[in-house]
Amino acid sequence: MLSARFGSRMSLALAYEVGQPKQTVELHVHCSPEKGQAPIRGSCILPRAYKSGTRVLVFAEGEKAKEALAAGADLVGGEDLVNKVRDGEVRFDKCLSTPDMLPKVAKIARLLGPKGLMPTINKGTVSSDVAELVRFAKNAQDFLADKAGIVHTGVAKVGFSEEEIRANIGVVMDSIRTHARENRGKFVGRVYLSSTRGPGIQIADL
Repeated sequence: MLSARFGSRMSLALAYEVGQPKQTVELHVHCSPEKGQAPIRGSCILPRAYKSGTRVLVFAEGEKAKEALAAGADLVGGEDLVNKVRDGEVRFDKCLSTPDMLPKVAKIARLLGPKGLMPTINKGTVSSDVAELVRFAKNAQDFLADKAGIVHTGVAKVGFSEEEIRANIGVVMDSIRTHARENRGKFVGRVYLSSTRGPGIQIADL
């Protein structure tokens, strides 16, 4: 639960960005996963998106390739695209695939994996419904905890209203809490808010 003084603490956190409405509001959530628990990561659709221009690459062929393009994918292709990715010829932010393309994509797993871009069924980035995959990828906010179990993620722009920032934070927090089901103890602890250039201000201790 956010602090009852959320509004004043948010204003303090964003004070460094006066006159800079396009700067990013960042959320920092301290988590305590169980030993051996899967990495804390996920995606969610924010009530008000704060960024655009996400380049989505889809490994697909035939009709599925056409569906991906119609849904707004930036780069679509089969083995030719696999080779372009291998050779560093294309730039993209998210990577999706149809199930039948995975054997070919596996050839560049060592390149995509360390960057968190390798399509997998567990991450929800492999499906025959490529249109839905693309639409979600274009609008979703991704998060991933660091080695210390702290999730650092953007949630809004400084120019958003308090209500919009609060709503976006709520959706991200709900998504992070889904990982608590594997946890026997307290999972989410301190929560901080900051701007791009400002200090972190604690807004909750759950």
